[in-house]
Amino acid sequence: MRKGEETRTRILDVAEAAVLQKGFGGTSIEELIAETGITKSGFFYHFRDKNELAKALLNRYIENDERIYDEIFSRARELTGDPLQSFLLGLKLLSELLSDLPNGHPGCLVATVCYYERLFDREIQETNRNAVLAWRRRFGRMLREIVEIYPPREPVDVDQLADMVSSVLEGGIVLSKTLKEPNTLAEQVLMLRTFVKMLFLPVAEMPRA
Repeated sequence: MRKGEETRTRILDVAEAAVLQKGFGGTSIEELIAETGITKSGFFYHFRDKNELAKALLNRYIENDERIYDEIFSRARELTGDPLQSFLLGLKLLSELLSDLPNGHPGCLVATVCYYERLFDREIQETNRNAVLAWRRRFGRMLREIVEIYPPREPVDVDQLADMVSSVLEGGIVLSKTLKEPNTLAEQVLMLRTFVKMLFLPVAEMPRA
């Protein structure tokens, strides 16, 4: 990695940690300059203003999220071709990944941008909206494959169920940070897994207590 790329990455790393801790409104360019040890002109070489920094942070966060989901659910699909078992395994692998974070999940930039939406231009707001819609499409595709083989035991809207996956993940982050219980997010993912299992598995195949 070239020096310029290293500096840009360092700025993004410091900015992400600060924003997740204090929000965009509580994070100043001056403190980022001081923390990274660069000059003011050096900062503005990489980012024209705070809005451009926010755009870079959000895009990087979304790309990383997508990469993680791709890896986890692709791995699950390699291990079993059954769409329901693959989805359940993917949730289990995701919960294990989250459990391994020593201090819990640091927070979600998509949610943070939503909270501070008025600070940003329409492009960032649209990027944020598209990220949430991409989650809906991702989980919706998997759930539709499940519905084709396993009729749900109760009527469900697949898109709403897909949104529920995102709601559990985002809500789990809030719970774990508020309660200062790092494992709460992983436990919520496992609870979602149990719900999906109960919704789709025929009664005869449900494990007995």
